[in-house]
Amino acid sequence: MQGTQPETRRDSNGSENLGMKSETIVARATPRGASALSIIRVSGPNAVPVVDSIFEGKRLSALASHTAVVGYLRAVGEDSEAAQLIDQVVVTVFLAPHTATGEDVVEVTCHGSDVTSDEIVRLLTLNGARMAGPGEFTLRSFMNGKVDLAQAEAIGEMIHARSLRSSRISLAHLRGEYSAELSLVRAHLLELLALIELELDFSEEDVDFADRNRLEALLQGANVKMEALLASYRLGRALTEGIRVVIAGRPNAGKSTLMNALLGYERVIVSPIPGTTRDEIEAAVTFRGIPFQFVDTAGLRSTEDVIEAEGVRRSLHSLTTADLVLYLVDLSSQDLEQEWRTVSEMRTAMPDRTVLVVGNKSDLVDESTGVEKATKDGARPEWEIDYEISALSMLSQESQVTKLFEEIERLTALNVSLEDEQQVVTSQRHFAHLRAAKAAAERAQFQLASGGSGDMLSADVRAIIEHIGEITGEVTNEDVLSQIFSSFCIGK
Repeated sequence: MQGTQPETRRDSNGSENLGMKSETIVARATPRGASALSIIRVSGPNAVPVVDSIFEGKRLSALASHTAVVGYLRAVGEDSEAAQLIDQVVVTVFLAPHTATGEDVVEVTCHGSDVTSDEIVRLLTLNGARMAGPGEFTLRSFMNGKVDLAQAEAIGEMIHARSLRSSRISLAHLRGEYSAELSLVRAHLLELLALIELELDFSEEDVDFADRNRLEALLQGANVKMEALLASYRLGRALTEGIRVVIAGRPNAGKSTLMNALLGYERVIVSPIPGTTRDEIEAAVTFRGIPFQFVDTAGLRSTEDVIEAEGVRRSLHSLTTADLVLYLVDLSSQDLEQEWRTVSEMRTAMPDRTVLVVGNKSDLVDESTGVEKATKDGARPEWEIDYEISALSMLSQESQVTKLFEEIERLTALNVSLEDEQQVVTSQRHFAHLRAAKAAAERAQFQLASGGSGDMLSADVRAIIEHIGEITGEVTNEDVLSQIFSSFCIGK
């Protein structure tokens, strides 16, 4: 979907931002490594003649846009020994303005050898192109109004998507559905801001230009929209960054068995000997499109063993990096009071971390163990156990694994429907601007309800507009753009 910027963005001197001039750039669009094919992209005013200078086949400058031709590339312009055929290729010509970057674009599809691809790029740089910087093709798309800033960021997110679900959300953003909702709110507020400021110019005449009821409705709508988008960030962050779940507990609580059950294969050595796990063991798994990173840790206890003590230290550090701490309690243990103290201390020390207390070995808890009696005497407060399992049984019962995953998902990510993909916020930058926009909307609502000054109302409405514009790119900052596009790969 085309963005909302019809013209190339320029600074006050009339030159293009971020050092962009009328240069032709080139880069590989496919990763390094042997493959069937490799693609080299060229974009800029001289894209066609630069490729034409080493192409043997039809004259590229005579081709219509969106035409592909087969031919050979030759090292023209060098010594006779080097001036030989490089590869048989397919060259596709795209002429401005109907291209991804808004400029003339030529794509060279060659055989997938790094040697061949590098040589083609080298020859093109010798004949007038320069190597593209990170994300420079997408940056030119943004500068030339082909995509807005949110759409440009969605391209990068699609490249780095860790699951099909996150890829689909990025695609919804790329289609412009996310930007369209924000731009509509911004457009309405811009209209009313103009009327509010017109009233300020005629304040002595006591004339009302703005419809107060409409302004109140728009501010409320903006507030609701920001609130919904902010709430979605929990899921968006989980999809883009993954959820880190640290499994902790005392030795022999069943942490490694649970880790294997959650992963669906034997990743960790399981032994009845306490202290078997000495180091952090990590593994990734995807559940319902959400990537999880599980960490098995050394059992938490005091020990004189130097190696095990280091493992305990690392376990304690892992807790501070977790999105969720899954603390495993051995329900068959006779020393549960210490477990309750540990859980209480953990929650006090990490108030910003979610701790899910999972009672394990529920299959071993019966009257013969004395645990039920201890419960009645108050040694085992029921509120401390959030979830009960038998990790050993889970190894063969997929339904039990699914139920625990659902509980973990509930605590770490909102269950947003895939029908709402365009409303899922995945960027921390967007989250910060939306939070600021919501605060401004609440201030504006207060000013309107309390009969505050028009100046303050105008300032708050303007703040909402600017923060939304920062997301979609109607308002841009060169440092922010540099930071965003520097994270892209060279050929995108």
